[in-house]
Amino acid sequence: MESFDLSAHGLSVKIVLRNAAPSKLYEEAIRFEPGTTISDTGALIAYSGEKTGRSPKDKRLVKNAASADDIWWGPVNFPLDEVTFSINRERAKDYLNTRDRLYVVDAFAGWDTQHQIKVRVICSRPYHALFMHQMLIRPTDEQLTNFGEPDFVIYNAGRFPANRFTTGMTSTTSVDVSFENGEVVILGTEYAGEMKKGIFTIMNYLMPKRDVLSMHCSATADRETGRSSILFGLSGTGKTTLSADPKRALIGDDEHCWSDEGVFNIEGGCYAKAIYLSRDSEPEIFQALRFGAVLENVVYDDANHHVDFDNTTITQNTRGAYPIEYVTNARIPCVAGHPTDVIFLTCDAFGVLPPVSRLTPEQAMYHFINGYTAKVAGTEVGVKEPQVTFSPCFGGPFLVWHPKKYADLLADRIRTHNANVWLVNTGWSGGPYGVGSRMKLAFTRAIIDAIHAGQLKDVPTNIDPIFGLHVVTNCPKVPAEILNPRQTWSDPSAYDVTAKKLASLFAENYAQFEEGGVIKGSFDG
Repeated sequence: MESFDLSAHGLSVKIVLRNAAPSKLYEEAIRFEPGTTISDTGALIAYSGEKTGRSPKDKRLVKNAASADDIWWGPVNFPLDEVTFSINRERAKDYLNTRDRLYVVDAFAGWDTQHQIKVRVICSRPYHALFMHQMLIRPTDEQLTNFGEPDFVIYNAGRFPANRFTTGMTSTTSVDVSFENGEVVILGTEYAGEMKKGIFTIMNYLMPKRDVLSMHCSATADRETGRSSILFGLSGTGKTTLSADPKRALIGDDEHCWSDEGVFNIEGGCYAKAIYLSRDSEPEIFQALRFGAVLENVVYDDANHHVDFDNTTITQNTRGAYPIEYVTNARIPCVAGHPTDVIFLTCDAFGVLPPVSRLTPEQAMYHFINGYTAKVAGTEVGVKEPQVTFSPCFGGPFLVWHPKKYADLLADRIRTHNANVWLVNTGWSGGPYGVGSRMKLAFTRAIIDAIHAGQLKDVPTNIDPIFGLHVVTNCPKVPAEILNPRQTWSDPSAYDVTAKKLASLFAENYAQFEEGGVIKGSFDG
């Protein structure tokens, strides 16, 4: 394999492997990365070092006059001056120039060629190259030959720390994005997910400028009509699990866009949580973790290299990355028609939200902006009750524009294409966490099936007196008694107190956005 010339990027390493095949990257990883090995199913097992998850407080966006007024500055998007960005980029290049070997991945983000961007990843670890080879859209040989200059370049020098005394640095980790330069610089973290979410951040900036809605959601399509359904949800709500539906075609499990033509996946692969994974619980994901896939930070036995997915010794955030075509029902190319249904998934550990509700357009914007789920009690010392989590647009850490921008785009799409909007609670029933029980996956699957079949569009609903939701009262294969959460509690008055508490938290969180007119004007006319 001929070495690729990176002199245009200020790099002069002699051995540069560009778009190496997975088998070659396996060989490189085994030879040059101590600790890397192969599982008994053929996946590459790799380790990300100290950082086993994203570092959102260390993400920085360059503050440039061309984009400064577009960006929602604050706790999600921290500003970085251009001089500091240049220092960090130079630091990354200096490190990369000390390596004996570098790896380049040239690929695409976005399956719709009208909105596709060209991405170049430059890294020193074959594990990172294999990860991005699978997560981006892989070019054909002809496309690679004619790839030309990339739109964005990722300089991944994650093994080398940021200088914490550099202006604007708060630790030895820094993930810096410059929209104007078309560059991402990674220092001080080897967690591969930073590259994936760096690209998502870029798409979350570029797409709304083109009147295209970028979304943190999974998507499936009806095999006959091609019409899609999208599922929003934070971690632990079932977004990936429920999208692995053999009755429907998978468009993608995490990042999508909704354009005037329909829905398209941003990625060429899936990045699934592997904790507690089993062949019985999630067969599609389990079978995808084979040759070509990457398993991150898992524990295995030395004798057989059999992975213990229940072992959390290293981290609870164990992950598996694999190309989307490893999923048997994947639709390639990953595009579909306009959604018939928009589904918000929430894991309500308070046990007061109904299993399924139909939302009005105004309610859809309210719940989209709030982006609610709950962390269960007992996960941290001293936590005695569920912890409320709000993440605007169900993807707060990756937003670039103010949430109103994405909410208005979603409102326009829902109205234009007459999509149904649903709130589905995959959390607790019969009481809060510790008293009630988690909603059975079989019931949630039956609800999603009924939504897709159009069976819930015209069923009777009751108006919830506290949340105002249109609660579905009848769903095939779901016991009627669980559809009204108040009736599942042994103490209805305790339900009322808990429900009012959660409703007040909703209102309190939403108030910070209301002044910006998130709902006002969203459905005018």
